[in-house]
Parts: sequence; structure tokens; C-alpha cells
Amino acid sequence: MRPPADTMREPPVATTTGLAAVAGDAAAELEDIVHEYPDRSWGGEERPTHAVEAGVESGGVLAFPHLAFELSADEQRFLDPRWADAKAKNVSLRWPSGELRGAAGSPAELAALRHMIERYAEHSEALASRLFPHYRGHLRRGNSSLRPQSVAGRTRSWRQDDARLHIDAFPSNPMQGTRLLRVFCNVNPNGEARCWRVGEPFEAHARRYIGAIGRPWPGSAWWLATLGITKRRRTAYDHVMLRLHDLAKADGEFQRRSPQRRVDFAPGTTWVCFSDQVLHAVMAGQYLLEQTFYLEVEDLQQPATSPLRSLERLMGRALR
Repeated sequence: MRPPADTMREPPVATTTGLAAVAGDAAAELEDIVHEYPDRSWGGEERPTHAVEAGVESGGVLAFPHLAFELSADEQRFLDPRWADAKAKNVSLRWPSGELRGAAGSPAELAALRHMIERYAEHSEALASRLFPHYRGHLRRGNSSLRPQSVAGRTRSWRQDDARLHIDAFPSNPMQGTRLLRVFCNVNPNGEARCWRVGEPFEAHARRYIGAIGRPWPGSAWWLATLGITKRRRTAYDHVMLRLHDLAKADGEFQRRSPQRRVDFAPGTTWVCFSDQVLHAVMAGQYLLEQTFYLEVEDLQQPATSPLRSLERLMGRALR
């Protein structure tokens, strides 16, 4: 099912100065989404924060306002959009190959840029290992990226517009229920915050649209994979997640009026969340490092909190 025709016309979205007013239980839920911690170092068992799986699995954003990723004097030069090639918005390091994509520069410059991003990946792994001991041995490293472009002024279709509240789901890369754990760090050298909006809890969001989500066309998953449109088979879960992503982004009234709050991540702040569960939008900022990790549902401390299990409860069937 497609969104109603009038929602497909680039609906206006909320701005950082025009967020919806929220009251009562919804306001309390939104205040509880972001949890701040005092950590100042990335790894090591002696650091203050450990074993916070319950907070992130329940849909929380774990924020570390004093946990900066320190760039060397030489690495400061990479905080410039010119290092991204004209076709890419991000410079990414692909694992397990270690291939650097989306970057422009000489071989020596690209080697230094690659080293910086790889070092961030290693710091992120050390942090995740300390914060989430239950996941040790189960987290798989996904892409590492530098995002040097300013959010302001980016031209995107409504479906690609990350300034609209959404959960992460990808048309060409079906996750089949695998979780997306992400570690972000604002490395802006000019004092500019990374501004997000965060929205309602996942199950409340799913209930809002689930009645408008039909089943996929029979055989469509096989055709998409056979033709190379998807990297692997798109499951019923992937179909529902994509529809939730698209329905929310195409719904201008939802973007303007749904429960939401603004969160500013100052330079030097690191934050962690499951981006397939936290409803989020990026409104402003420039120069971000990001590390993705993959985690199977069975390896969560509380598998019942995952989007897969939540959607299966709501829909009364397995989403395979």
C-alpha cells in the first residue's frame, strides 16, 4: 500500500524551532529517551559506565557529553568537505575488506584518512565492549564513516530526507531482523552541535501505521534478490520496516505534530543507540564520525524488546 497521494508531495517537516508541544505521559517518555553518562575515556574496565544493555535495548539514546574522539593536528585537515568525492555524502570504510569509499585525495592522504577512521572504529569497539558485556563476541563491525557535509541545505527526496523522523531501514540491504547499533561522535571544530529530533517509542510508532501495511507481492522478495536489487532476501520483517520508514517520512502531519523533542549533541559528545528502534531525525550539524555494529536478535539481553519481536507481537505472526 502506498501512502495517500497528498502525502507524497514533499510535505513540510518540523524545524528545530517549531517542534510539537508534548504533555503528560508522552512528554515523560521523551525525557527518558536520552541518558547521560560522565565517561571521559573509551575503553578499559575501570571506566565508570558498564552493563547498560537494558537502557539501549529499551530504545534509549546513551549520551556521553565528555567523551570526545581526539584528532591529531595532522588529522584536523580532514574536517573539510573536499575530502569527500562529488558523488558521496559520506567517506566510508567498508569491513571486512577495509576498502575506503567516497574519498578524494592522493594515495598518502587517503592512507592517513583511512587510518583516522579505522582508529575511530577501534575506539568504538572498545566502548561497546565495555558498555555491553553481554554482546561480547557477538557484535560484528559494519561500516565506519566520516560525514563531512553540512546537514543544512541538503536537497533530498522525501524518502531520502533524514531531517524527517524515521527508523533506519534500507531498500537494498535487508537486515532480516539483525539489529543496527550505532556509535556517533560530533567532531565539529567550530562549536556547532549536531541537532536531532527524537520521537515516540517504537511500539507506539508501529501501532500508528501498522493497519496501513499490507503484505508484499508474492514472489517479490525472490525477484528483488535475483535481479540484484537487494543484497539478500527481503523478509516480511524488512517489508514492514520499510513501510514504517516511508509512511512516517511521507506523513507531514506526523512530522509536525507527533510527540518529539530536540536533542543537541555538542562537539566532543559521543552517543549510542539502536537506530532501527529509535525514531530520529537530523536537523543540523557538520562533521560526524559514525560506527555501525550488527547484532542478532538472539544475542540481545532482552530479545523481546527488538523491533522484530515487537512487530511479531503486534501483527500476530512470524515475520520471516
